[in-house]
Amino acid sequence: MEVRQIMKHIESKEEFDQVIQSEQPVIVKFYADWCPDCKRMDMFIDDILEVYTDYQWYEVNSDEIEDIAQEYEVMGIPSLLIFKNGEKIAHQHSAYTKTPEEVTAFLEKN
Repeated sequence: MEVRQIMKHIESKEEFDQVIQSEQPVIVKFYADWCPDCKRMDMFIDDILEVYTDYQWYEVNSDEIEDIAQEYEVMGIPSLLIFKNGEKIAHQHSAYTKTPEEVTAFLEKN
């Protein structure tokens, strides 16, 4: 039976800080419920998760835990950030996360 890759929801700053300490790269999507581009991304992101199964995927609602977005310079949403060993190693800003091709190109590069 195939296990579907899912995006785990981060509930707190403490949980976020723990997640990003991973020695394997983790991908964190920043979003908000009111964001139309986030809803558009949700329509295609599952297909991308199926391809990039080597990563752990997480999501943070910017409205629920605001300090994290500011700390990691998330100016627009949706944004994808890649962390490893507590360091931000890549950041795809909202303007470049509107299509599956843009997201895939970002992941390929990093």
